[in-house]
Amino acid sequence: MDKILNPWCNVDGYLCFGCSPDNPAGVRMEFYEDGDEIVSIWQPRPEFQGWLDTLHGGIQAVLLDEICAWVVTRKLQTTGVTSKMETRYRRPVKTDEGTIEIRASLKEMRRNIAIIEARLYDHSGKLCTEATCTYFTYPQDEVRKNMFFLGCETEKEHNEKA
Repeated sequence: MDKILNPWCNVDGYLCFGCSPDNPAGVRMEFYEDGDEIVSIWQPRPEFQGWLDTLHGGIQAVLLDEICAWVVTRKLQTTGVTSKMETRYRRPVKTDEGTIEIRASLKEMRRNIAIIEARLYDHSGKLCTEATCTYFTYPQDEVRKNMFFLGCETEKEHNEKA
Protein backbone atom coordinates (compact mmCIF):
# COMPACT_ATOMS: atom_id res chain seq x y z
CA MET A 1 0.00 0.00 0.00
CA ASP A 2 1.19 3.49 -0.81
CA LYS A 3 0.57 6.31 1.66
CA ILE A 4 -1.42 9.19 0.15
CA LEU A 5 -0.15 12.67 0.93
CA ASN A 6 -2.74 15.15 2.20
CA PRO A 7 -2.67 18.04 -0.32
CA TRP A 8 -4.17 20.53 2.16
CA CYS A 9 -1.78 20.10 5.11
CA ASN A 10 0.01 23.37 4.37
CA VAL A 11 -3.16 25.45 3.87
CA ASP A 12 -3.67 27.99 6.68
CA GLY A 13 -6.79 27.27 8.69
CA TYR A 14 -7.22 23.73 7.37
CA LEU A 15 -8.95 21.79 10.16
CA CYS A 16 -11.06 19.13 8.45
CA PHE A 17 -12.75 16.98 11.11
CA GLY A 18 -12.04 13.87 9.05
CA CYS A 19 -8.46 14.22 7.86
CA SER A 20 -6.63 17.21 9.30
CA PRO A 21 -3.75 15.98 11.47
CA ASP A 22 -3.98 19.28 13.38
CA ASN A 23 -7.61 19.11 14.53
CA PRO A 24 -7.48 17.90 18.15
CA ALA A 25 -11.21 17.08 18.15
CA GLY A 26 -11.12 15.34 14.76
CA VAL A 27 -10.68 11.72 13.73
CA ARG A 28 -7.38 12.53 11.92
CA MET A 29 -7.58 9.80 9.28
CA GLU A 30 -4.65 8.89 7.04
CA PHE A 31 -5.08 7.16 3.70
CA TYR A 32 -3.33 4.58 1.54
CA GLU A 33 -3.82 3.42 -2.01
CA ASP A 34 -4.18 -0.33 -2.51
CA GLY A 35 -4.92 -1.00 -6.19
CA ASP A 36 -8.39 0.35 -6.94
CA GLU A 37 -9.14 0.94 -3.27
CA ILE A 38 -8.42 3.69 -0.80
CA VAL A 39 -7.69 2.34 2.69
CA SER A 40 -7.46 3.83 6.17
CA ILE A 41 -6.25 2.04 9.28
CA TRP A 42 -7.71 3.89 12.26
CA GLN A 43 -7.45 3.56 16.03
CA PRO A 44 -10.74 4.35 17.81
CA ARG A 45 -10.40 6.71 20.76
CA PRO A 46 -12.54 6.54 23.93
CA GLU A 47 -14.04 9.99 23.31
CA PHE A 48 -15.77 8.62 20.19
CA GLN A 49 -17.89 6.12 22.13
CA GLY A 50 -21.66 6.00 21.83
CA TRP A 51 -22.28 3.23 24.32
CA LEU A 52 -19.59 1.83 26.62
CA ASP A 53 -16.58 0.74 24.53
CA THR A 54 -18.66 0.99 21.33
CA LEU A 55 -17.87 3.38 18.48
CA HIS A 56 -20.66 5.91 17.94
CA GLY A 57 -22.61 5.33 14.72
CA GLY A 58 -22.16 8.97 13.73
CA ILE A 59 -18.39 8.60 13.93
CA GLN A 60 -18.62 5.47 11.79
CA ALA A 61 -20.55 7.51 9.23
CA VAL A 62 -17.85 10.21 9.34
CA LEU A 63 -15.13 7.61 8.67
CA LEU A 64 -17.05 6.14 5.73
CA ASP A 65 -17.94 9.53 4.26
CA GLU A 66 -14.37 10.79 4.60
CA ILE A 67 -12.80 7.80 2.88
CA CYS A 68 -15.29 8.22 0.03
CA ALA A 69 -14.15 11.83 -0.31
CA TRP A 70 -10.59 10.56 -0.62
CA VAL A 71 -11.60 8.23 -3.43
CA VAL A 72 -12.69 11.39 -5.27
CA THR A 73 -9.51 13.24 -4.26
CA ARG A 74 -7.05 10.52 -5.26
CA LYS A 75 -8.75 8.51 -7.99
CA LEU A 76 -10.51 11.38 -9.77
CA GLN A 77 -7.95 14.10 -8.90
CA THR A 78 -10.62 16.60 -7.89
CA THR A 79 -12.88 17.35 -4.93
CA GLY A 80 -16.56 17.08 -4.34
CA VAL A 81 -19.36 17.08 -1.82
CA THR A 82 -21.58 14.31 -0.54
CA SER A 83 -25.06 14.55 -2.01
CA LYS A 84 -26.35 11.26 -0.58
CA MET A 85 -25.12 8.60 1.82
CA GLU A 86 -26.79 5.29 2.57
CA THR A 87 -25.34 3.47 5.57
CA ARG A 88 -25.94 -0.03 6.87
CA TYR A 89 -24.81 -0.89 10.39
CA ARG A 90 -24.27 -4.66 10.66
CA ARG A 91 -22.52 -5.09 14.01
CA PRO A 92 -21.05 -2.95 16.81
CA VAL A 93 -17.51 -1.64 16.49
CA LYS A 94 -15.56 -1.85 19.74
CA THR A 95 -13.31 1.04 20.76
CA ASP A 96 -11.09 -1.06 23.01
CA GLU A 97 -10.03 -3.94 20.76
CA GLY A 98 -7.52 -2.39 18.36
CA THR A 99 -7.45 -0.75 14.97
CA ILE A 100 -10.20 -0.85 12.40
CA GLU A 101 -9.85 -0.82 8.63
CA ILE A 102 -11.94 1.26 6.25
CA ARG A 103 -11.89 0.59 2.49
CA ALA A 104 -13.60 2.35 -0.41
CA SER A 105 -13.64 2.27 -4.19
CA LEU A 106 -15.31 3.99 -7.10
CA LYS A 107 -18.20 1.90 -8.45
CA GLU A 108 -19.70 4.19 -11.06
CA MET A 109 -19.14 7.58 -12.66
CA ARG A 110 -21.91 9.48 -14.47
CA ARG A 111 -20.68 12.84 -15.77
CA ASN A 112 -19.83 14.65 -12.51
CA ILE A 113 -21.58 12.18 -10.16
CA ALA A 114 -19.43 9.53 -8.46
CA ILE A 115 -20.93 6.48 -6.75
CA ILE A 116 -18.54 5.11 -4.13
CA GLU A 117 -18.85 2.05 -1.90
CA ALA A 118 -17.14 1.89 1.49
CA ARG A 119 -16.76 -0.77 4.16
CA LEU A 120 -15.63 -0.65 7.77
CA TYR A 121 -14.07 -3.75 9.36
CA ASP A 122 -13.33 -4.37 13.03
CA HIS A 123 -9.98 -5.43 14.50
CA SER A 124 -10.60 -9.07 13.52
CA GLY A 125 -11.58 -8.29 9.92
CA LYS A 126 -15.35 -8.69 10.36
CA LEU A 127 -17.51 -6.37 8.27
CA CYS A 128 -19.32 -4.00 10.64
CA THR A 129 -20.64 -1.12 8.58
CA GLU A 130 -20.98 -0.30 4.90
CA ALA A 131 -22.05 2.74 2.95
CA THR A 132 -22.76 3.88 -0.56
CA CYS A 133 -22.00 7.54 -1.11
CA THR A 134 -23.03 9.69 -4.04
CA TYR A 135 -20.64 12.57 -4.63
CA PHE A 136 -21.08 15.66 -6.76
CA THR A 137 -17.61 16.32 -8.16
CA TYR A 138 -16.23 19.68 -9.22
CA PRO A 139 -14.37 20.39 -12.46
CA GLN A 140 -10.60 20.21 -11.96
CA ASP A 141 -10.00 23.78 -13.13
CA GLU A 142 -12.45 25.05 -10.51
CA VAL A 143 -10.82 23.19 -7.60
CA ARG A 144 -7.37 24.34 -8.66
CA LYS A 145 -8.54 27.94 -8.65
CA ASN A 146 -10.90 28.00 -5.66
CA MET A 147 -10.07 25.12 -3.32
CA PHE A 148 -6.27 25.07 -3.05
CA PHE A 149 -6.20 21.68 -4.82
CA LEU A 150 -3.22 21.06 -7.07
CA GLY A 151 -3.50 17.29 -7.22
CA CYS A 152 -3.15 14.35 -4.88
CA GLU A 153 -0.16 12.03 -4.97
CA THR A 154 1.28 9.16 -2.99
CA GLU A 155 4.44 9.38 -0.94
CA LYS A 156 6.11 7.10 -3.51
CA GLU A 157 5.16 9.39 -6.42
CA HIS A 158 6.37 12.43 -4.49
CA ASN A 159 9.74 10.81 -3.71
CA GLU A 160 10.23 9.72 -7.32
CA LYS A 161 9.83 13.35 -8.45
CA ALA A 162 12.28 14.67 -5.85
